[in-house]
Order: sequence, then C-alpha cells, then structure tokens
Amino acid sequence: MKFGYARVSTKSQKHDLQVDAFLKEGIKPKNIYADISSRAKAKKKGLDELLSILREGDTLVVWKLDRIARSLSHLIKLIEDFEKKGIHFKSIQENFMAIFCQFSPL
Repeated sequence: MKFGYARVSTKSQKHDLQVDAFLKEGIKPKNIYADISSRAKAKKKGLDELLSILREGDTLVVWKLDRIARSLSHLIKLIEDFEKKGIHFKSIQENFMAIFCQFSPL
C-alpha cells in the first residue's frame, strides 16, 4: 500500500502542494498523513501514527526529504528502519527511491 507524509512548519502554510503530488502518485486521501510542526520538534503525531502502521511491502512517499527528517542522521536512521522492515521509501522532489526486499533462503 502507498502512503504519503506531508509536513509544513507553520499554521499559515498549507499542505496542498504536497497532497496534490501524492494524489498524482496514486495515493488515496485516507493514506495521507500530515503535521504542522517545525523541523526542530521531535514528536510529530501524524508521522508517529504513520510509522506505526507501515508494514513490509508498503511504500512511504514524501514531497522532499526535509519534510520527514529533522537531520541527516535522523533520515539515515529512518531509512535503515525501513530497510529492516521491508518498507519502500520515495521522495518526489529529490527523485530518490529506496526499495528494500526481504529474501528468504531457498
């Protein structure tokens, strides 16, 4: 299943551009999670909820890498966690996609 995560920094900003991009990616509106939060804030309710439901084979799409991660080390940790769980990850603006497959021995 495909999921989108959008984040804006202030209440005066809108998620519209990010949400429109997710819809073009084929993500259903019910699978789009969002937060209004500065990058410095550690806890993001929408992101925490989304991360708790992602399963092996799911794809998480973000508009830009800085929408999901507070820092490079945070981004690396997230991608490592996705790899362990077999969750695919895509950034639309950076044209970045990580596909992780779980192989079982024959």
